[in-house]
Amino acid sequence: MLARVYSCAVIGLDGVIVEVEVDYTSGMPGMTIVGLPDAAVQESRERVQAAVRNAGVSFPRKRLVVNLAPASVRKEGPAYDLPIALGVLIYTGMLPQEAAEGSLVIGELSLDGSVRHTRGVLPMAATARAQGFKRIFVPETDAAEAALIPDLEVIPVPSLAALFGHLSEQHPIPAQLPVI
Repeated sequence: MLARVYSCAVIGLDGVIVEVEVDYTSGMPGMTIVGLPDAAVQESRERVQAAVRNAGVSFPRKRLVVNLAPASVRKEGPAYDLPIALGVLIYTGMLPQEAAEGSLVIGELSLDGSVRHTRGVLPMAATARAQGFKRIFVPETDAAEAALIPDLEVIPVPSLAALFGHLSEQHPIPAQLPVI
């Protein structure tokens, strides 16, 4: 089952929506990332696999292909770790596709599944609102910055396990209060 999650790239001072697609292909188990990723994005494979396992979820024993679209936009940095991991959880059926609808997801994953600071959160949040997204999942440390953008629900994510608990409606994460 093809999974879709939305993230964002920052080009200069502007955000560009990136569609993260996760599906399977034939071959040995593993993950291939396509769509003009830089070296940090290519390294997401190992971070995502370790973070998914350390979140208490089994990583699929299939050959996954991750497409970051549009392919014409260069994808830089580790901000795609969390959306790729969420795509894997949706692909495996651990979460429904609807769990990510209307949401933008950004964040770097540590091997233990914790979510680290990501640069460019403010323009990403502004792009999310401008493009009609209702909520944004960001690293907990960046939530106050994202909350500077009005009319956008900001969910501060401390870890992949916490995001899974939130989206499976077992342990909701309170939204970041708007900055006044």
